[in-house]
Amino acid sequence: MQLRPISSYAHDLRAVLPADTFAPARSRLLWLPVHVAIIAAATSVIAAGWSPFWLLPLLSVLIGLSFAGLTFLAHETLHGCVVRNKRLRHLVGCVTFLPFTVSPTLWVAWHNRVHHGHANEPGMDPDANPTLPEYQASARVRWVTDNFALGRQNLTGIIGLLVGFTGQSSAVLSGAFRHGYLTRRQHRRALLETALGVAFWIVVLAFVGPLAFLFSYVLPLIVANVIVMAFIFTNHGLSPVTRTNDPLVNSLSVTTPRLVEWLTLGFGHHVEHHLFPAMSARRAPMVRALLLERWPDRYQSMSLWHALVTMHRTGRVYGTDITLNDPVAGGEWPALLPGGGYPLAPR
Repeated sequence: MQLRPISSYAHDLRAVLPADTFAPARSRLLWLPVHVAIIAAATSVIAAGWSPFWLLPLLSVLIGLSFAGLTFLAHETLHGCVVRNKRLRHLVGCVTFLPFTVSPTLWVAWHNRVHHGHANEPGMDPDANPTLPEYQASARVRWVTDNFALGRQNLTGIIGLLVGFTGQSSAVLSGAFRHGYLTRRQHRRALLETALGVAFWIVVLAFVGPLAFLFSYVLPLIVANVIVMAFIFTNHGLSPVTRTNDPLVNSLSVTTPRLVEWLTLGFGHHVEHHLFPAMSARRAPMVRALLLERWPDRYQSMSLWHALVTMHRTGRVYGTDITLNDPVAGGEWPALLPGGGYPLAPR
């Protein structure tokens, strides 16, 4: 299959998209006070001891949902989809990424520039699963892949869901200067922003106490990790690696119930997002309809649950550009290719 760069799709689609398609979706900012109010109110109830013990896990889930909601808002805001002013969106990014203590400076370089510029490109995309040579050459890569990657029917992959985004962001931060994602000055700034976030939660811990902190931050962060990583794992993890950044080949959109799509700000429209990163996902369904009309044999989508189950059954190491391998137990699966169905059984 011939790969096409993003620009070739974007050029064709821009000619037929309405003029306001790329206007900032400013009303998305209304989610910020909603999520902050939910977190503050639930934390106050927990810290003050106003809730029976059996209700505490439910409050943790509620806070975790808002942690995840803030993360999806951070993602869209830092792409410039919500507000255009750089200082304002950086400030919003600081607040919305606070649950994960992710530095907006780091995120813009890591995600916006490197990941979007080299999606699923071996050796370039920091979010891509390893190739077999990378896996064999690094003990660290083997340890992370074997123990935390969702796949190979290995139950330890659940750990990746529980703490994946926290671990991934920390790992990228530690190597951001070494890998050239950030200059030395930018790296210092990213470290400072991260340290301020950590300091904020230490202050919260001091005010509410260990037990309340467990239910108001630690458990909610695990909930948020599961929600965010369910999408991150499936965005590219079943797709082939590509040297040409073709989002209809190296990316997958996942569908969810309408309520989930609303709460996650349409984050599942990932093919559409890689075509137009600065477009709010609010307009993604319109782009999806055009993709299905023009390239029905290339556009790839499945339900989020189906994608997660498929990932659990398959390998996470690229034996070739279009095959997924399990170097531990053996087995090879075809990557998700346009018109080729999805991998179910090893061959």
